[in-house]
Amino acid sequence: MEKALTGLVAWVDERLPVTRTWNTHMGEYYAPKNFNVWYFFGVFSLLVLVNQLLTGIWLTMNYTPSAEEAFASVEYIMRDVDYGWLLRYMHSTGASFFFVVVYLHMMRALLYGSYKKPRELIWIFGMLIFVVLMAEAFVGYVLPWGQMSYWGAQVIISLFGAIPVVGEDIVTWIRGDYLISGITLNRFFALHVVALPIVLLALVVLHILALHEVGSNNPDGVEIKKKKDENGIPLDGIKFHPYYSVHDVQGIAVFLFFFCGVIFFMPEMSGYFLEYANFEQANALKTPDHIAPVWYFTPFYSVLRAVPDKFWGFVFFAASVAIPFALPWLDRCEVKSWRYRGNINRVMLLLFVASFIILGVLGVKSPTPERTVLAQICSIFYFLFFLAMPIWSTMDKNKPVPERVTMDGGMGFFKSLATLGVVALLTFIPLKVVGAESAYDCGTMPCDHITVDPTNTASLQRGAALYNSYCMGCHSLQYSRHNRVARDLGIPEDLYQANLMFDPGIKIGSLMDNAMDKANAKTWFGATPPDLTLVARARNPDWLYTYLRNFYQDSTRPYGVNNKVFPQVGMPHVLMELQGMPECAAGPGYGHDEHVDPLSGQSVMEQPCGRLEVKTSGSMTPEQFDDAIYDLVNFLAYTAEPMKVERQRMGVYVMLFLAVFFVFAWLLSREYWKDVH
Repeated sequence: MEKALTGLVAWVDERLPVTRTWNTHMGEYYAPKNFNVWYFFGVFSLLVLVNQLLTGIWLTMNYTPSAEEAFASVEYIMRDVDYGWLLRYMHSTGASFFFVVVYLHMMRALLYGSYKKPRELIWIFGMLIFVVLMAEAFVGYVLPWGQMSYWGAQVIISLFGAIPVVGEDIVTWIRGDYLISGITLNRFFALHVVALPIVLLALVVLHILALHEVGSNNPDGVEIKKKKDENGIPLDGIKFHPYYSVHDVQGIAVFLFFFCGVIFFMPEMSGYFLEYANFEQANALKTPDHIAPVWYFTPFYSVLRAVPDKFWGFVFFAASVAIPFALPWLDRCEVKSWRYRGNINRVMLLLFVASFIILGVLGVKSPTPERTVLAQICSIFYFLFFLAMPIWSTMDKNKPVPERVTMDGGMGFFKSLATLGVVALLTFIPLKVVGAESAYDCGTMPCDHITVDPTNTASLQRGAALYNSYCMGCHSLQYSRHNRVARDLGIPEDLYQANLMFDPGIKIGSLMDNAMDKANAKTWFGATPPDLTLVARARNPDWLYTYLRNFYQDSTRPYGVNNKVFPQVGMPHVLMELQGMPECAAGPGYGHDEHVDPLSGQSVMEQPCGRLEVKTSGSMTPEQFDDAIYDLVNFLAYTAEPMKVERQRMGVYVMLFLAVFFVFAWLLSREYWKDVH
């Protein structure tokens, strides 16, 4: 058997150099012995790339790239495809983690001078990967066809209109239409799943080939090929396999622990990974209050917004991405690693990192005059860091560089922690100074907080009954199915049909469309009442709870009611039978420029409608009504993400497995490395 396998390998090698390729890039590739934690991020980026490719393939099997069906197809994947929610979360979380590890990978290059001679091509290929990755992420970001996807694309594409003479033609060419439409979505889909991945994979291959040709850098910036033994093996080198391949497994275990922690317990990441506005379908007639790209574009977006002129804003935006390409030739210092560079380099690098993070945070927030000034200051420093580098990089008093690599670990834990603390302070203080928000989460008042509980079956059942009785006549749950709701809420299907389905012609497996014809609804109300399947994710449960409890009588409105959370609301108070009719009464109002109560710390002033009083009683007491609204909101939170309980339960087992796997990987790595000095 062994002889047959040897012969097969020899036969293949004669026709395809598999063994030679393995030895060149793994088995006989010597890497420095002193790699630290920063060198994990290259491996992590490859891991995430594989994740994106595999999950992307499966997602495309059920995705429909059309303006009419794109959003619905994503929800179909989330709800009706077996473990489709897991594939979607793996892909969306992978997109953000891809940029996290790439940014940290680039940071490692800045720390240890991995862009300097003879590794200029490695850096160039890496920057090209970064640019293609940005393009890939941008076109992929449009595919869910949510509100922020649509309007974010509108803003970014319109930037090209700033180019003199040909700008508008370029914009039309990119969109494929005079507006962002299904044609745009179709061509972005083709770019995302075919064209850009091919380019990205080609650049990754070139990046690795260039790396293995000149060899890896190390934290000391010492070239290990200069010191070899009689067999031509670097004295400070060690075979990548099995030493680093086994060593990387424990790093992968830690990475997967955080990666899966996000997937199973916080896939939205407070709106940074999955933006709340994207849980609403794209609507060209409804502009979001604040348009911002996804977080990994925001540093460059801040540079764009910091420049008041559109054309020059576009120029500086493009320059902020392009200027790092010149880094190998801008840095004139002979020393690679910041371990042996002087204080000027360290100060400039720390300020650069802090300014980049500040630009990223400011890009997420709505602009104010103070934030704009801070963005301008950080943008100026961003460019000065690179443009002045030929000067300040030669002014430093550097330390002697050792002849061979050191194994002391560099700065150590406490110095590293102190450095992180300095960066945190440099970031936090300026943001705090300009960080005042302009409004409360619930308009002119703070939201009332609740904690939804998808495991409270009794509450969900009561909420379903309330929804079907009072809401479903106008609003639909068009991405949710009756039979799934019945199953998840523990209601027998015959009982559900008899008590919660009022049209005998509707089948139990159908989607939960409303009882009102959409055309008639648009005629009667002026617009079709919005679907509420995802309203709890788009708005959040606190907002919903506060909104539903704050209707009040207002004779100036078409339906005789208004809402304190949603001023000039265009719907009747459908729960008046339960709550009664609240009326305005003088009381405290909330704002940012009024008097501050010294006891509560809240802004207070007397307003004509500062509080509500129920003048006409309903069938419930105020306490009973609050409980009923909680049940309704709890049900809507369930319909927004019916797989939440399953997701969190699966997550517990996955995290336990990864914890055990890490112990195994650590013991295996320790065994391999015990004799390496």
